[in-house]
Amino acid sequence: MRFNPKADISGGRVRDVGGSGGGGGGGGMRIPIPGGTRAGGGIGGLIIIILFVVLTQCVGGGGGLPSPGGSGSQTQPEGIDTGDKRYANCKTGADADDDPDCARLGVAVSLEDYWGETLPEQGDVQFQPSTINTFAGGVDTACGQATSQVGPFYCPGDQQIYLDTTFFPQVLEQQLGGQGGDFVEPYVLAHEYGHHIQNLMGTMGKVRTQQGADSDAVRLELQADCYAGMWTAYAEDSELLTLDDGDIAEALDSAKAVGDDRIQQKSGQGVDPDGWTHGSSEQRMGWFSRGYEEGTLESCDTFSASEL
Repeated sequence: MRFNPKADISGGRVRDVGGSGGGGGGGGMRIPIPGGTRAGGGIGGLIIIILFVVLTQCVGGGGGLPSPGGSGSQTQPEGIDTGDKRYANCKTGADADDDPDCARLGVAVSLEDYWGETLPEQGDVQFQPSTINTFAGGVDTACGQATSQVGPFYCPGDQQIYLDTTFFPQVLEQQLGGQGGDFVEPYVLAHEYGHHIQNLMGTMGKVRTQQGADSDAVRLELQADCYAGMWTAYAEDSELLTLDDGDIAEALDSAKAVGDDRIQQKSGQGVDPDGWTHGSSEQRMGWFSRGYEEGTLESCDTFSASEL
């Protein structure tokens, strides 16, 4: 992944909110862990995470996902530093090539550009950008307090994305066996931005069943993978950045690493499709590829698909 060195990336909506160091508090739905593990446990004493989780506004869980513009929409997370210095020196594509923080800002610009054009054209929905918040340890959100244990996530309550950047080497690579690479995080951010698009389109209101290979929750996640593929095809040879075959391979490898069957195998409990919430490795790679190859919201309609 390489950026146009002269591109202006300073307008990307990325901020660092520091870290509260808090625990996994009670504002959002608890995260299901394959094999019955819980926070603090898992493979070899480590934590197995359901990646790309969508939290709800419902205290203690049990309810549906909120509709766009609901209570708490576009609020700022507690502890945010409006004079954020982490990204202060990120101005150009040249900075993005030299610094992973600046690259995150550049990816945000690209996502905003793509969906700002695509969503009104294909979805007939007004686009409102999301904000990507980086943190360490813990963070307070409209979905409750969360720690890095939940992995990167999108909160419908404030329509923002949250990311502990230590997640990738510690969990995705070390625990789940992903190969890593500089396009892994952009794929993750594109997936989470896909959830934002779903929220704007009202798709989250379709989620009724929360578990199972054919559940609404799996369809939601696979659609977000498909949306990530759509953006990747756009970014591959855009004015802002260019990708190569290795970047696409990194995205597919990451999708494979976070398939429900792969995570269940790693937990040592055996594969149980009834417990799936995100889809198998094959499904995640397949829907990312469909979005990448076909590039339309219609082609990513997992809720109408007879087979996933």
